[in-house]
Amino acid sequence: MGSAQSAGEARETTCRPGGSPKGAMAQRFDAIIIGSGQAGPALAGRLTGAGMSVAFAEREHFGGTCVNDGCTPTKALIASAQTAFVARRHADFGVTVGGPVGVDMRAVKARKDAIVQASVDGVANWVSKMPGLRVVWGHARFSAPHRVVVGGEALEAEKIFINVGGRALVPEWPGLDSAPFFTNTSMMGVDFLPEHLVVVGGSYVGLEFAQMYRRFGARVTVVEQAPRLIAREDEDVSEALQDILAREGIEFRLNARCIAASPREGGIVVSADCAEGPPEIFGTHLLLAVGRRPDTEDLGLDAAGIECDERGFIKVDDQLRTSVPGVWALGDVNGRGAFTHTSWNDYEIVAANLLDGDPRRVTDRIAAYALYTDPPLGRAGISEREARASGGRPALIGKMPMTRVGRARERGETLGFMKVIVDEQSKAILGAALLGVNGDEVVHSILDVMYAKAPCTVISRAVHIHPTVAELIPTLLQNLTPLR
Repeated sequence: MGSAQSAGEARETTCRPGGSPKGAMAQRFDAIIIGSGQAGPALAGRLTGAGMSVAFAEREHFGGTCVNDGCTPTKALIASAQTAFVARRHADFGVTVGGPVGVDMRAVKARKDAIVQASVDGVANWVSKMPGLRVVWGHARFSAPHRVVVGGEALEAEKIFINVGGRALVPEWPGLDSAPFFTNTSMMGVDFLPEHLVVVGGSYVGLEFAQMYRRFGARVTVVEQAPRLIAREDEDVSEALQDILAREGIEFRLNARCIAASPREGGIVVSADCAEGPPEIFGTHLLLAVGRRPDTEDLGLDAAGIECDERGFIKVDDQLRTSVPGVWALGDVNGRGAFTHTSWNDYEIVAANLLDGDPRRVTDRIAAYALYTDPPLGRAGISEREARASGGRPALIGKMPMTRVGRARERGETLGFMKVIVDEQSKAILGAALLGVNGDEVVHSILDVMYAKAPCTVISRAVHIHPTVAELIPTLLQNLTPLR
């Protein structure tokens, strides 16, 4: 079964007291940063650059989720999987190779590990050169509003920044306490090819792993509780993506209810009451990708008086201040974005307000993200469904299949489509969904115009370079029709 973990090993930690007594002698700093995810090191650089003394508490490794378990390693694995996929299509491009294409999973993992280590080392070297900064290794817990305890040592500061991120959600489904499973984190240790990987979760993380391992050569089944994949997206996006993945041989079980798991000789059985298909799915390995939760249970937030919402996210205002003056929460832990780029923007907002006299706000940013399947989905602003639900807001829509994009045909990557939503009166772009080759990059040509608050005519009248994918964005905007 490999190195899968049991649910018992991955169960959520319970709250523990904040640490040493409030009266214990504490070392004072101007600022304390808890957690070294995307926002932490950059903020430390700005604070120390401003002459502040900073304590940087980290319990495991520099870089946070993105560098160690998220963006960096998964995109490295996706690159290896895409190379294998393209190599198998060599004949489509008139290329001949000798023998079948193979995948060395140990070499794939070694490449990923090297990329991750270089990123971790880069962050560590950067932080180590910051004047007036002390790294304190260990788990940090509040014992008072402006005091934290790390490894028995008490630290105090007028300014404290919480940047602890989140972790994979492990649901309390029957059987998971005895059945081995992977999460996106433990999956990083896999150096073998599962014969049949069952992925529970048909959203962003689950689908990236599903396509990745299918391209490595595994049989893959995706089990999703909702009636369609990536349910937050428009139906046409969900349907197109499922078609793309099904073409590669990925199997799907949608409308899954009453999910349970149990070990069986040679693998694991996932039970699900689905609208179609047998009630049991037998696989050799199980990956849970059903969401994430903030790392807030064991921070001693009660001792500090820091308020959380019902999901455990720390409540913050529009400038990321918590309910306690002088304490901020950045990154995944505040529930205001679950991406590396929003975490970085959190750092920019806090630094601008504290150090630059620039009143930047969370609500200034436009929702934007990508799904890194192949082809990728680039998203900005609202969806078509949200536009329809806005009530009395006249809008226009443009949609174009990727088969019309010359660059996509030349590359043999014509699956997907581009879609944009525009305000009918102001001609402001409200949102876009680009599911197609380079969609994760091309979407920025739309996003920048949205930030500039310029009308869509700025793009539709622009002369773009041929042959590119972006050159069809003006054509797309020149053929808008009313959204009814």
